[in-house]
Amino acid sequence: MSAPRFRRPRRVLALALAASPLIPAAAQAQQSVTLEELSVVGAGGGPVADPRGAATPGVAAPVPAAPTPVAAPVGQVNSRIGRGDVIDDRPAVNIADVARNSPGVTVRQGNGPRDVIISVRGNNARATGVSRNFVVLEDGFPVTQADGSSRFDITDPRAYGSLDVFRGPQSALFGNYASGGALVFDTRRGAAVNGFEYGVDAGSFGYLNNYATVGGISGPFELSLFTSDSRGNGFAGHSSFNTQTINLLGTYTPTPDNRFTLKIINNEFQANLPGRSSLLQFYQNPYQRGCASALTAAAGCVTYALPVNGRNGATAPVTADEGGFFRGDRRTIVGGRYEHDFDAYTTWRTQLVFDDRNINQPFYTTSARGDFPGFNVLSDVTRRGDLFGMPMTGYVALAYNTLDSNSLTYVRAPYGGARLGALNANLAATQDNLGGRARVELLLSDRWTATAGIGAETTAITGRNITYGYPTAGGVTVASATLDRSFLNVAPEFSLTYRPDEAWRLLGRVAAGYATPSASNLTVTPAGVPGNNTQIQTQENLGFDLGASWAPLPELQFSVTGFYEFFRNELIAQSPGAGLLSYTFNAPASEHRGVEIGATWASPAGWRATLAYTHDDQIFTNYTEQLSAGTRTARFNRAGNQIPGVPADAALARFGYEQTTGPWAGLGAFVEAVYQSDFYLDNANLLKAPGFTVVNLNLHYDRVLPGGAAVGFAKRLSLYVEVRNVFDRVYTNAAQNLADSISGTTGLQNGAGVLAATTGSIFAGAPRNVVGGMKLAF
Repeated sequence: MSAPRFRRPRRVLALALAASPLIPAAAQAQQSVTLEELSVVGAGGGPVADPRGAATPGVAAPVPAAPTPVAAPVGQVNSRIGRGDVIDDRPAVNIADVARNSPGVTVRQGNGPRDVIISVRGNNARATGVSRNFVVLEDGFPVTQADGSSRFDITDPRAYGSLDVFRGPQSALFGNYASGGALVFDTRRGAAVNGFEYGVDAGSFGYLNNYATVGGISGPFELSLFTSDSRGNGFAGHSSFNTQTINLLGTYTPTPDNRFTLKIINNEFQANLPGRSSLLQFYQNPYQRGCASALTAAAGCVTYALPVNGRNGATAPVTADEGGFFRGDRRTIVGGRYEHDFDAYTTWRTQLVFDDRNINQPFYTTSARGDFPGFNVLSDVTRRGDLFGMPMTGYVALAYNTLDSNSLTYVRAPYGGARLGALNANLAATQDNLGGRARVELLLSDRWTATAGIGAETTAITGRNITYGYPTAGGVTVASATLDRSFLNVAPEFSLTYRPDEAWRLLGRVAAGYATPSASNLTVTPAGVPGNNTQIQTQENLGFDLGASWAPLPELQFSVTGFYEFFRNELIAQSPGAGLLSYTFNAPASEHRGVEIGATWASPAGWRATLAYTHDDQIFTNYTEQLSAGTRTARFNRAGNQIPGVPADAALARFGYEQTTGPWAGLGAFVEAVYQSDFYLDNANLLKAPGFTVVNLNLHYDRVLPGGAAVGFAKRLSLYVEVRNVFDRVYTNAAQNLADSISGTTGLQNGAGVLAATTGSIFAGAPRNVVGGMKLAF
């Protein structure tokens, strides 16, 4: 049985946004003023290139548009991470190697080698695969779907020129799901590549990555194309993988006032997945070795109980090998943008993006198969001029995005590879977001800048979820839940920036963010049965920031930011009672508060240093959790408890040297330490995942080849080798939250020992390994 698909007439209206421009702002000003960007934290090594990729000397790039507030933000708490010491000189395996260079960011492993879970100020710390609570853009095109889902399988670090991390609530600028921040990637422009590059990385555990980039300019055309093929055996049992990525950015500028941009991303991903262990199993067998069969499994191997007949009754324990656990996903994104300058002060943009996520995920006790196609439309106007005699940049936008969710969930059956059992659920739903955003950046004086913004958005979710049950007595039960919810959200933002001199910048900011439930949150009622979860509300965040940055010398930058965020109606899972389904519940209130410190130093003598540190204290202030077992149900007050999954302290420190002159110019090395404190795994704060410090060593050499004749026609040679986890530390690279439980006999809460033996939480980080590579530019 298939469920009907629901569509909204608002799609017709939204697609029409691409047909006509917004009305430009008032009369043309006497002069154009672009406000200077405030970057509270400058992360990354050395000077940071323009994210679009500065043109190579002698290469005339097409005339770019004036930057929008998204591309050149004022009054934001954001970090810009460039390529130096982060991408160019090291084998960056996944985006975690880049993102952790920003204060406020913690990363952990998801379900696959590039499926990284990124958390900004602890937001998204509860994620188990799909990332939510922040918005992701690439070259100005959204790669977050309408239900808030983002995944980083498509993200090969080699393709990018920079990453901007926007910290704190950002819905006034980025809309729904930007309750915790935003990530803005920019690929290298054709002018920056100016030729052809080929590279290869190889290392321990069969790791091999071949990648190539071609880019350049020809008249009004500019193109950059990145491709990669990455594969490996994995350091844990049953963790081999291979993934192929294509990333294209092309622009056509027929006249200085008109620009067309094409963006294409395609990723094919295949990965075997090991079992997530309990804390006790992690200490016994962190890398899940010797786990080919449950009958002969070594101590600490993770097993899952799958029904022998694929639907009910007797079960058999299987390891990851026996169960054939894997992910086989595809993601395709195609976007187009048109930009037109009405005059020297007013730019209109309209863009349309098609985004299709196709999944096949038969791992652990269920298998998910589905297709999630969506569209995203944006039309905006940026105006630079005067307001009340003061230089101003104004921005107004209309945005619409939609997603069709077509998902089938099956019971897993043991043995014979990734074998499916009976159909468990069929979800067909549509989510639409339609809203507008406006922003003004006003230069009050040569020292004071004010920004004000607001966003308003409606969200509608319609569809149907059909759940199938298979009683041991025989037969099939069918329960249908019709989904029909709508939400209206408003998010304001205001900031003041003060620059007493060239060295100091001070910032105060207050902003709101929101994240609506997705279709899957609506399929179980508070009674614990299939139905429309009508009580659920939007998750909201009100955040305050105070920051200062100091740059006494061009080569030295330091910043500190204090933040205090108040969450309301945080979306979490709740148990309604014995023998019933868990449902999504709004925890009434929690608080996130902390300090972020960033520093970079790049001396003329060649010494370099980078620091990114975060202290993040998060507590529930109003939350009662309900637990059940057998015939018992109990409620526990969690107010004052630490929010699980969030380390109190996290830091990256890197120190190195680059030879800048003489015959050895281009030779460099650095040592890097990544630290993360322990954190609670459960709402009751009974069990902690251990903290760790991992040390990496890097040696690299980069040199322009004279005359291009040293290696064929190559212009530049880059060599690098890195020893990771030098001291072979066993650590938790991912630790998912665990649900507390009670005794079915006494109704009392079970202790830490029960949690420590509960599987489904931990992936170990990689042991000591060596990765090296080379890159040639032609």
